[in-house]
Amino acid sequence: MNTPATTQTPMTDRPDLAEVELLIGGMTCASCAARVEKKLNRMDGVTATVNFATEKAKVAYPAGVSVDDLIATVVKTGYTAEEPPPPQPEARPAGEQAPQDPELVSLRQRLTVSALLAVPVVLLAMVPVLQFDNWQWLSLTLAAPVVVWGALPFHRAALTNARHGAATMDTLVSIGTLAAFGWSLWALFLGDAGMPGMRHGFSFAVSRTDAASTIYLEVAAGVVAFILLGRYLEARSKRRAGAALRALMELGAKDVAVLRGGAEVRIPMSALAVGDRFVVRPGEKVATDGTVVEGTSAIDASMLTGESVPVDVGAGDTVTGATVNAGGRLVVEATRVGADTQLARMAQLVEDAQNGKAEVQRLADRISAVFVPVVLVIALGTLLTWLFVTGDVTAAFTAAVAVLIIACPCALGLATPTALMVGTGRGAQLGILIKGPEVLESTRRVDTVVLDKTGTVTTGRMTLQEVYAAEGTDEKQLLRLAGALEHASEHPIAKAVAAGAEERVGPLPPVEHFENVPGRGVRGRVEGHDVAVGRLADLTAELPDEVARARREAESEGRTAVVVGWDGTARGVVAVADAVKETSPQAVRQLRDLGLRPVLLTGDNRAVAETVARAVGIDPHDVIAEVLPQDKVDAVRRLQAEGRTVAMVGDGVNDAAALATADLGLAMGTGTDAAIEAGDLTLVRGDLRVAADAIRLSRRTLATIKGNLVWAFGYNVAALPLAAAGLLNPMIAGAAMAFSSVFVVTNSLRLRTFR
Repeated sequence: MNTPATTQTPMTDRPDLAEVELLIGGMTCASCAARVEKKLNRMDGVTATVNFATEKAKVAYPAGVSVDDLIATVVKTGYTAEEPPPPQPEARPAGEQAPQDPELVSLRQRLTVSALLAVPVVLLAMVPVLQFDNWQWLSLTLAAPVVVWGALPFHRAALTNARHGAATMDTLVSIGTLAAFGWSLWALFLGDAGMPGMRHGFSFAVSRTDAASTIYLEVAAGVVAFILLGRYLEARSKRRAGAALRALMELGAKDVAVLRGGAEVRIPMSALAVGDRFVVRPGEKVATDGTVVEGTSAIDASMLTGESVPVDVGAGDTVTGATVNAGGRLVVEATRVGADTQLARMAQLVEDAQNGKAEVQRLADRISAVFVPVVLVIALGTLLTWLFVTGDVTAAFTAAVAVLIIACPCALGLATPTALMVGTGRGAQLGILIKGPEVLESTRRVDTVVLDKTGTVTTGRMTLQEVYAAEGTDEKQLLRLAGALEHASEHPIAKAVAAGAEERVGPLPPVEHFENVPGRGVRGRVEGHDVAVGRLADLTAELPDEVARARREAESEGRTAVVVGWDGTARGVVAVADAVKETSPQAVRQLRDLGLRPVLLTGDNRAVAETVARAVGIDPHDVIAEVLPQDKVDAVRRLQAEGRTVAMVGDGVNDAAALATADLGLAMGTGTDAAIEAGDLTLVRGDLRVAADAIRLSRRTLATIKGNLVWAFGYNVAALPLAAAGLLNPMIAGAAMAFSSVFVVTNSLRLRTFR
């Protein structure tokens, strides 16, 4: 047995525990998952979480336990277990459809045959006018294959569980249908029900009739057909619920054209190594994360980030695997391969979240684990009570069978995982990665959102903001001369001035006799003028009042003011600043609409911080400025000490500790790995509006989970007394039970429409 790889988000922080993911087979309801989880957790040092919807177990185990021991424990419990097969890198031929799920195909076959046979049986029983002489024998002929073959999975599972001293939903269905069928056989062969000319009425509630002339073939056949329909719809919906994750995993390229000795050689993705250089032609997928070393193009990253606008890239820019080259030919050097790529990490985060359990689901699992034995006791109590009160064997039997059939806790087991599967999958499509179900609870409580300034609210890059030319000076000439001189400098402010000038006035003239004056600025000769650009006045002559005033105004607004002069005269000022992202003001409004109070956190001086705050709509009183990186944690803790529940949005290494300290950490995916690892939610796109989307999606998913659980609990609480009181025909009970599960899954699927 291969040693399992440790997942990205471990279940435990203990280094002495290994982890493995197992595929569990044979589970039919939430109580099955609860039994497997209970058995695994009884092993020394083992911590396990079993998810009914994904049919997977995540297990942390100590050195003294092997994967074989874990599998043996699951098998002894009556189920199957195996490690997931390695992913297959080979692509399917063009036009070939994905293979069908064998479980789905088998269920569909059983459902089709059972439904075709059960419909006439139900109609004959419910519509007395259709009944003819010996109709009951035709009903028996049609119902027998449904009860024996159609319900075989239920009987087989019930028998397996009985051998292990357990009872599940299959036990209820098997006992209920076999009891109805057995009663009918007794009445037909030993009672009066087989007599020619026998007629049978139908009631939605329990009715008193002669036991020897009453048959329940429509109950036996109808319940099996209804439950098979529910199982089929449930399985198909679960498959649709996990479609987003499967689509994410299938996004990557299957092979790649690497450069070997100057020639292109196409190899499978599994053979690609860090440092390999590969070619990406227009229309092809980027094979893996890497750095562009040759060529320029536009990259469509919409399938990963949800951002529809392609991004221009050139030599030195990073690209992400599975994005599409929408322009020219690129040569890329691989920097990450396999499980280290952003796509693989996204898929792992989504799968870990889907396999997790919210605290409220653990309560549901505990209830499901004891629910079936309790129902068996209630059914027996219903039978005895009706016999004691009425003495009517038929009515007592009917009420007891209805209790058995309607009480299945399937909807309880599906309430959380299906909503999580759909919600996290939809999030992945929109560039929002939710690390686990406990994150959802945090989004509901959050009332304050702390926004890191640089790289989150702003672009993180200095850009040219304003140009002030003194009277008699041409603004374009000022920009051209300043930009030309700054173009020769490597300083970030100089680069911002040069880039802004080139964008506004076009190509810049050459520079002669360039000189860098440390701490002051730069000098040189441009177009016959002795030009000086810097922050200090002594690079040029004394500052005229209007230039000095322009510099003071720029600095008061939090910008960096650069004086420009030539031929001994100060001619104007250019102001640069870290530009606010265009979408940040809208993002702050959206966060306010969610009831959150935005707070700006930055290491910059207060003037800069308050300027940015005003630009995006944050109250200056909610600005925390001049904070050292190590003090960001203290700032978050102070807010928490005031009674606030804090969310933190950041992207840098210096934000990682604050992200981990906050009640909810949202890491910008354009940021550092440290920040992404520390966050609870990762926003793949560098757009702050996605933070509001992430909180909305998380809250919507949590609301769906709670709605599902309210329905599932309410259904069982309301249905059991109705069945025990004799107000439900067993067949109607079967239909209601089946559609309860379908309702829960369908309600979860509504999350796929989240925008």
